[in-house]
Amino acid sequence: MNLVNLQDVSLAYGPLVLLDSISLGIDEGDRIGVVGRNGGGKSTLVSLLATRTEPDSGRVIHTRGLRVGFLHQRDSFPETTVGDFVLGERAEHEWAGDARVRDVLRGLLSGWDLDASMSGLSGGERRRAGLARMLIETHDLIILDEPTNHLDIEGIAWLAEHVRGRREALVVVTHDRWFLDAVTNRTWEVVDGRVERYEGGYAAYVLAKAERQRLAQATEERRQNLMRKELAWLRRGPPARTSKPKFRIDAANALIADEPPVRDTVELVRFASSRLGKTVVDLKDVTLRAGDNTLLERLTWQLGPGERVGLVGVNGSGKTTLLRLLAGEREPDAGHVRRGKTVNLGHLSQNLTELDAGARPLEAVTEIREHVTIGKKEYSAGQMLERFGFRGDRQWTPVGDLSGGERRRLQMLRLLMSEPNVLLLDEPTNDLDIETLTELEDLLDGWPGSLVLVSHDRYFLERMCDRVFALLGDRAMRHLPGGVDEYLDRLAAADDGGRVPQARTGEQRPAAEEAAPGLSAAERRAVQKEMQRVERRIERIGARETELHALMAEAAEDYTRLADLDAELKALTAEKDGLEEVWLTEAEKLGE
Repeated sequence: MNLVNLQDVSLAYGPLVLLDSISLGIDEGDRIGVVGRNGGGKSTLVSLLATRTEPDSGRVIHTRGLRVGFLHQRDSFPETTVGDFVLGERAEHEWAGDARVRDVLRGLLSGWDLDASMSGLSGGERRRAGLARMLIETHDLIILDEPTNHLDIEGIAWLAEHVRGRREALVVVTHDRWFLDAVTNRTWEVVDGRVERYEGGYAAYVLAKAERQRLAQATEERRQNLMRKELAWLRRGPPARTSKPKFRIDAANALIADEPPVRDTVELVRFASSRLGKTVVDLKDVTLRAGDNTLLERLTWQLGPGERVGLVGVNGSGKTTLLRLLAGEREPDAGHVRRGKTVNLGHLSQNLTELDAGARPLEAVTEIREHVTIGKKEYSAGQMLERFGFRGDRQWTPVGDLSGGERRRLQMLRLLMSEPNVLLLDEPTNDLDIETLTELEDLLDGWPGSLVLVSHDRYFLERMCDRVFALLGDRAMRHLPGGVDEYLDRLAAADDGGRVPQARTGEQRPAAEEAAPGLSAAERRAVQKEMQRVERRIERIGARETELHALMAEAAEDYTRLADLDAELKALTAEKDGLEEVWLTEAEKLGE
């Protein structure tokens, strides 16, 4: 059943045309993700769908009696209590007996005082309350404009699971690529006044868009290279193992057949070591406190040259405080911090440093440096500004006239222009659109240095980091071989009545011991030996596959010989697939 129709809708603000003769429809069961550059018209489009904005021309038609829930980025909030705002006039026995209401309160407002005043909440807290209220109500269509803003990783995971279990049609604007893949089955890209439509979530959108560009022989080579790198990541990483609709996958795979890994980790570590030496930042028996609360106790940890570390943790566990310690902005309450002599540290905090409102972006960047070398490439200040979305006249727009997202991009760019060899990034993806995020990822792929990243953007964190550590509120920092999935599993176990394992004081336990407490030392050795045997066989198969490809090229006109070689190649491929399953099964025993 059709719910909403846009017929030849156009809308412009002055000379800027955001939507030009757009015709679209939303049906029952649609889960639509809306992507595009900041300022390109995404929020305007969903506001039109919700009839909050009137078009300049064309019609927006709702089916009779349509109930629309709309979470807007700039919603206003009444002066009342949290409970009255979120639950309305529902009696306590009514909402307490409703499983959906309890799930929303647990997922978004756990531990909140429902009698607290809305006026006493922060902007992010009021937005969470607004999201909770909308999810508690009954709708036919839910429209969410940046719902993951102000949510942490576990909050985003909860929201994705909750939305997947609902029957309403969904339209969501978000820069969180993991969330898009988790909840959507169609993608709309708002670009140059048009809305390009794709089947599937973010991964399918990337594949389909790359295929369209291949068929059209797009001339923008740099954008193509970025898309290929994104594809390589999607096909090699965890998203490739999930079931998603994919169109013309073989043709899209041709784009990345010869694409190298997104980062040459060995080369970057070698280069980083030559710039940094052996010591970057060493923590020895460090204790960190916030008031009377002990965040970390007797932590011993080393950040090595070229390491890329993601840091996750529950709210208040000390992630930002730890970054400030690494940056030298605060001292430990006990223990010692040692930094290498050649460390040139860059720290992007969540608080934006104020820039001269009258300065221009190009001036703000060139005062740091006019040219910057990242990896083996040199870029001018103007080129870097263009990569970060400051095109043409935008490079000369006064800083005071820039949006919050643009100022955030400018701060990130100024940080990179200082050519640090250690980067500490606290929520760097806030207010960045997907296109800017891929530009940032591409730059950091070739950046040789040590990185510590705190981010609620799961896709970005998994994309940029090789290892994940967690602060679970038990005064310890733990290595998680299973990454964000393991972090969420541990939180779920704690919520179900489990207990987060207590850390030893001093050095942390080895990862294998922590991840597999049920295995004896002999059993762990046996598992590791089996994994090594499988790895050696997979390596031999890989070498033979290379030989077979060469032999098949030589036997191109000998069809009998070619058929024999092809049969052997298929048999080896099947064997390798089976061995990889064996390796994964064994790895799960160790928690790797």
